[in-house]
Amino acid sequence: MRGFALMLALAAGAAHGVTVQDDAGNSVTLARPALRVISTAPHITELLFAAGGGERVVGAMNYSDYPQAAKRIPLIGSDAQIDMERVLALRPDLLVVWQTGNTERQLAQLKSLGIPIFYSEPKKLDDIATSLTRLGQLLGTDSTAQAAARDYRQKIGKLTATYAQRPPVKVFYQIWEKPLFTLNGEHIVSDALRVCGGRNIFAGLKVTAPSVSTEAVLQENPEAIVGGEQHSGQAGINIWKPYKGMLAVQRDNLFMLDSELLVRATPRIADGIAVLCEKLETARRRRP
Repeated sequence: MRGFALMLALAAGAAHGVTVQDDAGNSVTLARPALRVISTAPHITELLFAAGGGERVVGAMNYSDYPQAAKRIPLIGSDAQIDMERVLALRPDLLVVWQTGNTERQLAQLKSLGIPIFYSEPKKLDDIATSLTRLGQLLGTDSTAQAAARDYRQKIGKLTATYAQRPPVKVFYQIWEKPLFTLNGEHIVSDALRVCGGRNIFAGLKVTAPSVSTEAVLQENPEAIVGGEQHSGQAGINIWKPYKGMLAVQRDNLFMLDSELLVRATPRIADGIAVLCEKLETARRRRP
């Protein structure tokens, strides 16, 4: 029955074609649903699976590790280098490309192949749901994609209703410690913080992933510091423990989270936000 439904979807797509807008504002038109898709970023691979097109992904980039089946997809390169011969050998009818995560040289090479390209760049939480439905249209898996988008939006809506109006918490979000890097207000992580009633202390910086000084963080005196898991041989957010005068240290609000759940723009970000909101609620409870 499922196979018959897929045949009907493909037949409909072949008859009418489909046109969607990608995250760069370009119109992407396919004469029929894509059957062979290449993903150039881990978040794209997840989105394609969530939209019901996992079996159509014939090539992916390194670190495409979710869901489990994604680990079995042949690699077409890394974030540093794409094997264009490998891309051509896989005969894709759609490339889904990370606009800012792939280099200008890589993007130019991919564009020169003449294969339809969908640029993926979700910057806000709702962009994830929009990405799911648009990819579902290109894949001919609309019903699966729309169901995934509804479920995701419901989760985000529930979290927003619960936490967004809670007393604000000033947060420093750390993505690396040497050198010290954070994210600005345009990154999707800041959108996640807003759901939880968090306020990114460096939201106003112009660079998406700026380097900041220790002194700048101390001056802002965040109430909570959030970071990803410690890297091998690295101290992570523990670098702040000697700064006893900082509010986050005084109240033991140094929170370590699974960074992939927050920085990857996929439906799983809802799970990361749920944990983030619990951490910020802990910070509120520790107020005098």
